[in-house]
Amino acid sequence: MKKMRTYREYLINIFTDRDEAIGHLQMALEDYQTHGNTDTFLFLLETVVEAQGGITELAKQTDTKPHVLSDALTSDDVPLIDKLATILKALGYRLSIEPLEVDSLNLETTTTAGQAATAPLSENRGTPVGK
Repeated sequence: MKKMRTYREYLINIFTDRDEAIGHLQMALEDYQTHGNTDTFLFLLETVVEAQGGITELAKQTDTKPHVLSDALTSDDVPLIDKLATILKALGYRLSIEPLEVDSLNLETTTTAGQAATAPLSENRGTPVGK
């Protein structure tokens, strides 16, 4: 007899693919910003974390204690995303999910002055679109 998987187990299997994870997170974030559904976004984010190494691995990559990350994903307090979305909306902006170019599996990135910026890139790595 074939063992039935839960929906979450199914998603974990799918979200091992970064592109699938990004696509689903983009849709969940759009739904959150349209309808305010924080639970769905946080559920998917937690599922992506598990699919791509788990809380312990993410804690190592971010130099954060695992319980801090776990609490952030499962807390009943008003999520930080709600606070950020409110501030950004008042300023005329919105949140988005954009993939980072990653050359290694540990997802380490380097930013200048502690700030992250995104720009569309052409097929020629590092060349802005339209240049």
